[in-house]
Order: sequence, then C-alpha cells, then structure tokens
Amino acid sequence: MAEAALSLAALLLVLLARRLVRLDLPRAALVARYAPAPSGFRTIAGITLHLRDEGPRDAPAILLLHGFGVSLHLWDGWVPHLAQGFRVIRPDLPGFGLTGADPTGDYSDERTVAVLAALLDDLGIARAHVVGSSMGGRFAWRFAADHPGRVDRLVLMAPDGFSESGRYGERPKLPWWFRLLPWMLPERPLRRISAAGYADPAALTDAIFTRTHDLLRAPGVRRALLDRMATTRRYDPTPFLARIAAPTLLLWGDTDRMIPHSQAEAYQRLIPASRTVVLPGLGHAPMEEAPEASLAPVLAFLAE
Repeated sequence: MAEAALSLAALLLVLLARRLVRLDLPRAALVARYAPAPSGFRTIAGITLHLRDEGPRDAPAILLLHGFGVSLHLWDGWVPHLAQGFRVIRPDLPGFGLTGADPTGDYSDERTVAVLAALLDDLGIARAHVVGSSMGGRFAWRFAADHPGRVDRLVLMAPDGFSESGRYGERPKLPWWFRLLPWMLPERPLRRISAAGYADPAALTDAIFTRTHDLLRAPGVRRALLDRMATTRRYDPTPFLARIAAPTLLLWGDTDRMIPHSQAEAYQRLIPASRTVVLPGLGHAPMEEAPEASLAPVLAFLAE
C-alpha cells in the first residue's frame, strides 16, 4: 500500500513538472527563428549584442531601446517607416533576447549606458536620436544625462524612473518563488502580464506572445532577469533629468496600466526642453498596438 502511494505521488510530481517546468531552448534554433537578416552580432564592451542596423548609413542615426522582458522585435512596426529616412539601430539590451546574460554580471544603469556608448563608438556614430520605452526609457534618459553631446533628440515612452513609494537606494525584496524563474515560465500568468501592456488585450497576438515566451527561454536570460531584479537599486532621477539638454518628447498611452501617464508631469517639470503627447486609447506598448498612430508624433518631433 505504501509503495502504491509513493508511486502515485511520484507520478503526480512528474505530471506537475511536465506542466510547469520550462527549460532553456537551444540557442541555435532561436537564432535561426528570431535573428534572420538584417540581424547581426557584435561584441561590445565584453558582451555580444544581438542588434539590427537598418536604413541608409549616411542618414541621421536613431537608437531604439526596448523595455523589460522583451526584445528588439518590439519596434518591428516602426522600423519600415523610420528606415526610410534614418539609420535605425536597435539592440537586444544586456540580459534580454538573443544578447542574453552579461558575462560581467553587472546590470546597473551605469553598465548599460557604457555598453550603449561603446556600441555607438563601434558603429562610428557620434550623435543619435534616442528613443526608449519603459525600462529602455530609463536607460535613454540616463544616457542623455551622462552623454549630452551625443543625443540630438530624446523620446521617452512611458519611461521607468520614479519610485511609487518615494524611497530610493533600497534593494528590492523579491518573493521567494522568483527563485524558480530559471526553471519555470508558465504560459498563462505570462500571457496575463503581457496583455496588461495593451489597452486592448487582443492586441497581444499569438505570434507576439510566442516570441516573448521563446526569447525568455533563451539560454541564461531568466537567470539574468533574476539577477537584474535582485541587484538593481532605484535612485532619484531628479538630478539626472535636470541636466538633460536634448529636446525631449514624452509619449504616453492614456490607458497605460503599467506606468500611468500622470507621471509625465514630473518628467516635464524636470527636463528643461520637454513636451508631452498622450495617445488616446493606447496602453504601454503603443508601438505594437498602433504602430502608425504612435509613430506619427515621433516623426513630427524629429522633423522639427
């Protein structure tokens, strides 16, 4: 009887593991599927970045920085239009997509800004327009503050930066179950979290979700996400925002459920040459939800 109970328990554990465990996917298969031309790989500051470099080489450069948990594919809807008049650079940021883990283990903003500066150096780009979304928005404003001579115009799309609690300098306290992230990535919770980025959850297509889920299972990415979340300390953005010299566009969806557009006021108050455009009926990922409508104010801003 005891042996039968143990066998049943073992069977249940196996079935549960099959349902929950999601091991890393083979890198070669992911590269074949998600890094066709014009994708390329360049070793920059000790990390091999997956990036795409599109558009005329002699055109003004624009650097696109994606947010947390996604990849350079976030900008797919914008690039065909941008590449008609700009040299468009979009990397998978350290710890994400097919760039994967940073061998240094350093996921500080200072490290990311240094990698971005080294990338532009390697590509021979002295100055660029910089566009950042969410976490990428935080990297964008930090880059503009640290390298004012390298940024022509700055676009911040629902940027990360301000602490909701008003406290800075503390290490984040992660729930214990976050430690299971390198081995488990259940589809249903991830789909629910991803859908929250859109005003209309139906805008999260099966293709977008499958790509997001697959690239989170790229070798080392989930461990890198965990390392980033465990080590990143929020810092007061005020002194950095105040020294941004570039003309700045703040772009927000009016139904953003991740970073509300009410935060735009604080950014506009601190960044000297800034203005805000609110996109009606759009959420946290307007470049995917409505590519042409969300790009229009950006193109107008860059043309000034």
